[in-house]
Amino acid sequence: MRDKPTYLFLFILPFLLASMWGCAATDSTTRLPVAEATFAADEADDGAEALEAEVPVDEITVPEPEVTVVEEMQELETLGAWVPGNPYTPEEASYDFPVTMNKQVEFYLDFFQNKQRDIFTRWLERSTRYLPMIKEELRTAGLPQDLAYLPMIESGYSLTACSTAKAVGPWQFMHSTALDYGLEINRYVDDRRDPEKSTRAAIAFLSDLYDMFGDWQLAVAAYNAGGGTISKGIKNSNATDFWELAQEQYLPSETKRYVPKLIAAIIIAKNPEKYGFTNINYEPPLTYETVEVPALTSLRAVEVACETDLDELRTLNRNLPKLVTPPYQENYELKVPVGQKDLVAENLPRVRQTVTTDYKTHVVDGRENLTKICRLYGINKTTMLKANNLRKSKLTKGQRLRIPYQITNYALLDKDMPLQAAKQAESRMVLHKVKRGETIALIANRYNVTPKLIASWNGLRNINQIKAGQQLALYVTHTSGIVNLVASRSDVKRETVAAANPAYYKVQNGDTLWTIARRFDLTPDQLRQWNNLDSDLIHPGTRLQVSDPEAVGSLSMLLP
Repeated sequence: MRDKPTYLFLFILPFLLASMWGCAATDSTTRLPVAEATFAADEADDGAEALEAEVPVDEITVPEPEVTVVEEMQELETLGAWVPGNPYTPEEASYDFPVTMNKQVEFYLDFFQNKQRDIFTRWLERSTRYLPMIKEELRTAGLPQDLAYLPMIESGYSLTACSTAKAVGPWQFMHSTALDYGLEINRYVDDRRDPEKSTRAAIAFLSDLYDMFGDWQLAVAAYNAGGGTISKGIKNSNATDFWELAQEQYLPSETKRYVPKLIAAIIIAKNPEKYGFTNINYEPPLTYETVEVPALTSLRAVEVACETDLDELRTLNRNLPKLVTPPYQENYELKVPVGQKDLVAENLPRVRQTVTTDYKTHVVDGRENLTKICRLYGINKTTMLKANNLRKSKLTKGQRLRIPYQITNYALLDKDMPLQAAKQAESRMVLHKVKRGETIALIANRYNVTPKLIASWNGLRNINQIKAGQQLALYVTHTSGIVNLVASRSDVKRETVAAANPAYYKVQNGDTLWTIARRFDLTPDQLRQWNNLDSDLIHPGTRLQVSDPEAVGSLSMLLP
């Protein structure tokens, strides 16, 4: 699909659509208390890139009907003139779309049965997931129900289809047309991938095209090429129907093939056995329930809350490309499998988010410097230096650098545990990506630290000089659901903590777990065990236990 028709009454369509749209859920919506389940602020804001990396490749797929377009157009050119043919009215099927039979339709009947047999089989299997809903929407709107097969030749009924022209979803809406017909598109939502909403928008669009041309074959051609292209072609050729127009040079070859391809798809889909399509594994119709969840609720949190997996939730909510509900909608109607809404409503408030930092390794080559590597991974220099316990930015070829990245997980609290309870405090470095409009004071307030500490941790000379997209390293712990300060990076002289036993050592700039273990004649594994460390990350100011908790010794013997 390409462009929209341009005429005066188009501006009233959003209001008409608003009155048409309803909920397609199989049960009533359950509302979740807003205050109890906002999970994904870090995920949606600080971790936007991480979220995008989470989304598998199959979230965006090439429309299957587009794969063979060049081959189709080349073969159609060899068939000769485009003629209307005769109305096709077999006894075994009836049609409410004008179906005719000619060389072009016969070509596609053969093409689907042979060269594209496997692909067409997949379309048939997938079609029954959406056909009941689409046909009911068409019936309600008073349109031919055979138009329900239009998404078959647009996308193969794929919600993830994205064409080379950037048309998206089962009905292959372009961005501008989708907006004109009331679909929401932004970084959090793309309603072109919502089967119900995109279907209603497509029906409104097709209705307008029919009103414009008074002919369903021309309306379908305009759905592909745009109303302006068809109007111009009719004006220049004096054609009265699609087939006359197709004989001229005013239509793109892609649009010429569009109508006979749809007709052939309708014919086979309504009587597949006649054309050799047997033993089709048809998918069951789409069913779901809805539950209202707060803004910025992650689908991964919902997965923990109910008895389903992320793939099924993602399939039901393909219009959420970041797997997070939009931040501007407090009561978002999320689709969940039938029978799960009550479980989600009960458990979602008890789901808690934990953010940990892990590391991957980068080996420095001879042409790289710290600035280039930081730019490659979107990390500031101070964070990179700190993660590798380096004082200077000079690197050597073959040097191995630890690259920090965040991992967000979700856990369900026990039913007998108060909702305010959280996991045992665990210090960690959190990477905060500065958003547009944020100040260091706002960030400090969010993490319950001072601006000076953030500046100290990140080597900022001026606390007012931060910019959108900048990564800030914060050393925090989650205690009782509230982010608290763990330790300051302020430059201090080496000191020990007065304690009879066990003995502690305060980490200094440049220290690593290995150097500290060597200093005290220990192993890194002992330090990890005694200090409950999940990784080798340590930062200046952290107190490390450097003797066996069960041993008795003199602190003075441990001083460096």
